[in-house]
Amino acid sequence: MRRIITALLGLSMMLWAGMAAADKYADTIALFKNAGESADFFSKSYGYAVFPTIGKGGLVVGGAHGEGRVYRGGAYVGDTTVTQVSVGFQAGGQAFSQIVFFEDKRAFDEFTKGNFEFSADISAVAITAAAGATAGTTGAGAGASGGKKDAATAGNYHKGIAVFVIVKGGAMYEASVGGQKFTYKPRGS
Repeated sequence: MRRIITALLGLSMMLWAGMAAADKYADTIALFKNAGESADFFSKSYGYAVFPTIGKGGLVVGGAHGEGRVYRGGAYVGDTTVTQVSVGFQAGGQAFSQIVFFEDKRAFDEFTKGNFEFSADISAVAITAAAGATAGTTGAGAGASGGKKDAATAGNYHKGIAVFVIVKGGAMYEASVGGQKFTYKPRGS
């Protein structure tokens, strides 16, 4: 009897952890769907990769890392990770959510080949979902406000990719996405 109870508790905890993980992705997608111009990209894109939290920090040498999921046509098709190493004038740390939209099958296939890297000329549009706050990136120079109706974001595809970030917290001098490296693993493999 004790073994059965222990097994049921273990199974319950695994299911709860899986639901909590699914919720963080659903919550992050909902945040981007309701934040500025990123909402329009959901209906225009072939697919997207969403990262609920990317942690970034550095003092001269910096790094960033996060885990995400890849979607095609709104369906979850695989897992992805992002890493970034940078050297230069930087100090501080921050956490942010990021979404990468793929304009067409070619851009999606390029990303899902397994190893993909943003070139230095890619930039992100920063969105701040918290009311009354503002944020910017060195690459895009864009600001944003609290809701979809009054958001001041502007995003376009560049080489089939559009990137949006929502700063969650922290303070860091540098906030570029150029040089980010991604890995991809199909769901279930």
